[in-house]
Amino acid sequence: MSEAKIRLYVEHPLARGQAFPLSADQAHYLFAVMRQSLGALLLVFNGRDGEWLCEVLEVGKKGGLVAAKSQTQPLMLPPDLWMLFAPIKKARTDFIVEKAAEMGVRRICPVQTQYTNAVRLREDRLQAHVLEAAEQCGATFVPQVAELMPLPKLLANWPEDRNILWCDESLARAPNQAAPRPSHGLGAPWAILIGPEGGFSPTEKARLLAMPQALPVRLGPRILRADTAVVAALTLWQIRYGDWTGL
Repeated sequence: MSEAKIRLYVEHPLARGQAFPLSADQAHYLFAVMRQSLGALLLVFNGRDGEWLCEVLEVGKKGGLVAAKSQTQPLMLPPDLWMLFAPIKKARTDFIVEKAAEMGVRRICPVQTQYTNAVRLREDRLQAHVLEAAEQCGATFVPQVAELMPLPKLLANWPEDRNILWCDESLARAPNQAAPRPSHGLGAPWAILIGPEGGFSPTEKARLLAMPQALPVRLGPRILRADTAVVAALTLWQIRYGDWTGL
């Protein structure tokens, strides 16, 4: 087993013998903060080529050179799941994207609803939080943070085969509601939709209820904060349909 304890994300291709430079920030972290030196081992991933054991070949104040030695993990894709959420306060939005990356999604999609309060987002900052979460949790895939999009626009071009687990505290499946269609199952493309603190508007509810892909659910008898709802919904979905089944 590798003695490497440090894990980094890089943009460069990874293959046996492939050497690549470190950025100034990465070099500062490795050599000044973590006190690594020539010959040090670290784990590196790029979201495409799996995880690799790498060795430091050159050390500099503003850079360095690292070479890939052997693959330690292949690329492991999470389930085909999108996380849709209405942005909330800054720290709690950061929490949402971090937990989505840790728990396993393919794509993170902020949506603007009629009751969304926070409408200014920096996708690059959120993507940095996703990268940090992937580094820490051992993931080999990095979900992309999409640009903020109005919910009606997103739903207007919604894929026919992608189901939506629509979480809304005011809704629950009525006893006479039709059971989920066959594509609501293992291996099917899915999305989880979490609304803002004020819930969904009547217009948004009507639009979602008219979609055959949407499955409305309520997350228990108590109203959850949006960031709590994200973790609860991801946990339930992963156990029922995702790669936590059988655990």
